[in-house]
Amino acid sequence: MALAVGCAPWAAKHALSRGGAPAASVWVLDHGWHTAVVVRRADVDRTLWPEADEFPEATFIEVAWGDRQFYMAAAPSAWLAVQAALATRGSVLHVVGVETSLAASFPGAEIVELRVTPRGFAALTRFVADEYARDDARRSIRLARGLYGTSWFYAARSRYHVFNTCNTWVARALERAELSVTSAGTVTADGVMQQVRDVARAGLR
Repeated sequence: MALAVGCAPWAAKHALSRGGAPAASVWVLDHGWHTAVVVRRADVDRTLWPEADEFPEATFIEVAWGDRQFYMAAAPSAWLAVQAALATRGSVLHVVGVETSLAASFPGAEIVELRVTPRGFAALTRFVADEYARDDARRSIRLARGLYGTSWFYAARSRYHVFNTCNTWVARALERAELSVTSAGTVTADGVMQQVRDVARAGLR
C-alpha cells in the first residue's frame, strides 16, 4: 500500500549539477512518497514531445506517472492503493506547467538538478512522449484537470504494479537520459533520490 500511496500527490531543497559537457538540466522532485521529473520547456524538441506546447505559459514542465484510479481519486483510499499495486485498471501521466521557479513552486521539497548530454535529453523527452496513450489520429488523450497549477492527466501506456511504481518510472526516464541510475529494484522515492544525489555529487568532482 505504501508503494501505491507513493504515487499520490505530495507537495518540492536544491542540489547541484552533474558535470560533463551538458546540454540541458533535468530536475528530480521528491514529493515525499513519489518523485517526478522536470525539464525546462524551452529545451524540449517539440518534434519529440509535442504536448509541451499545451503549456505555453510554463517555464518548466513537471511530469510523473502512476496508477490511473489511485492518482486521479479525489480521496485516495487504502483499498485503491491495494488495487493499484495488485490489479491496476490503467495508468496516467500527470503533467504540470510550472510558471515560477521550482523552489517557489515546491517549497520545502527536495529538488536535485542533473545535467545531461544532448542525446540523453532527447532520449528522455522521447521516453516521456512514448508514454502517452494515443487515439487513432495519434493525439494524446486528456482525461481530467491535474492536481495543482496548470496541469492535466493524460492516459498512459505502461502497466502499474508493485514492482513498477511511479518511482520506477522516474528511474527509467533517467536511465534513458544516460545517467547512472538503475530502475531495476527501484520502487520508492528514497531509492530514486539516493541515486540522483550520488549522480549530482559525482558531477562536482
